[in-house]
Amino acid sequence: MCSRFRWIGGHADVLGLLADAGFLDRSIAALAEPFEEAGVTKVAGVEARGFIFGAGVALRLRAGFVPVRKPGAIHPGPKATEVSQPDWRGRRTAYALQRSAVVEGDRVLLVDDWAETGSQALAARSLVEGCGGTWVGASLLVDQLQDEMRERLEPVSAVVLGEQLPPNSGWATRWR
Repeated sequence: MCSRFRWIGGHADVLGLLADAGFLDRSIAALAEPFEEAGVTKVAGVEARGFIFGAGVALRLRAGFVPVRKPGAIHPGPKATEVSQPDWRGRRTAYALQRSAVVEGDRVLLVDDWAETGSQALAARSLVEGCGGTWVGASLLVDQLQDEMRERLEPVSAVVLGEQLPPNSGWATRWR
């Protein structure tokens, strides 16, 4: 799959591959498969690419979809908020979800395209658990997490691991 990424300025263009229906279908299937027997009732996705892949995985798992958004972008009503740890740019970001979207008894899987620091995923986990949901894990297209963060988010499944990325991409050594 790595060979399919178009590299622009050291970053992989995942969005450019979405026009390929076969790639999109295989990606969603690969993200969903490890959690098919996990009893997932909701899939969470962080704005914006997490919405695309997460909604597809939710359909495949016959689960609801929960958007994790930046405050102000979410619909009015009671919401849970969480500020992330610093991301790969060193910035903290506030995330929110509607409280009614995750309730006690929900089993929630996070789906995203790429994780390096894990700050978004950790904020999403805190939101899910703060609303009474049970964290099922994270399913990622590309996992570049450090071992310590991966342990905090377990279980983590990935289609591509950081060490599988091309060495000249600029991504493979940024965090390792």
